[in-house]
Amino acid sequence: VPDDLTEIEGIGPKTRQVLAEAGIVTFAQLAATEMTELDRILEEAGFRLAFPETWPEQAAYAERGDWSGLEALQERLDRGRRV
Repeated sequence: VPDDLTEIEGIGPKTRQVLAEAGIVTFAQLAATEMTELDRILEEAGFRLAFPETWPEQAAYAERGDWSGLEALQERLDRGRRV
């Protein structure tokens, strides 16, 4: 069952579709994806303004169901990037 990856700050509907096409549809899969792989997926899709550096960390919170932890992390982010 796919998760709603748009819960991850920095992932919108188009990015979610690109990730799905690469086989990433759950929080667990996103949490386990290496940054180099995310960079490759986004580059091949022409997404130059996506900042995936915190996506696996955010996805790990979501996968555990730690929504308050995810929210606390997201308060320190801007479009998925640490500020």
